[in-house]
Amino acid sequence: MPALDKYHHAVRNALVKDGWTITHDPLTLRVGSDRVHIDIGAERLIIAEKGVQKIAVEVKTFASASKITDFEEALGQYVLYRMALRRTDTERTLYLAVPESIVVNQFRQRELWQAFITEENGKVLGYDAENEEIVEWLP
Repeated sequence: MPALDKYHHAVRNALVKDGWTITHDPLTLRVGSDRVHIDIGAERLIIAEKGVQKIAVEVKTFASASKITDFEEALGQYVLYRMALRRTDTERTLYLAVPESIVVNQFRQRELWQAFITEENGKVLGYDAENEEIVEWLP
């Protein structure tokens, strides 16, 4: 099992506060003889649509000295996990969970980071670790 990110429990608690039911911690996917572990699997009932929304969440801290190195690592995991989900659990949407400051200072202001969302259809959720809250969903 991979090590938990520093804010794993804060994001887990924030998802619960936001109305999500944690279904997997971690969400393990098997693709052929390979296995990958996404930090959190969650779902919630959507009354208006009479269905269930399912997500997978990879938690990242972006705490190293190089934000671009952190971004490269996170993107690599995101692409790998998205490929695995397409083969094993097509109903689940993958999100990259990042601190609110990363959403504000990177995803809102930097071209390559914005391209992750606009060109690569990446999904991001911003979290406040101290208050254990989800503050933003992108897009």
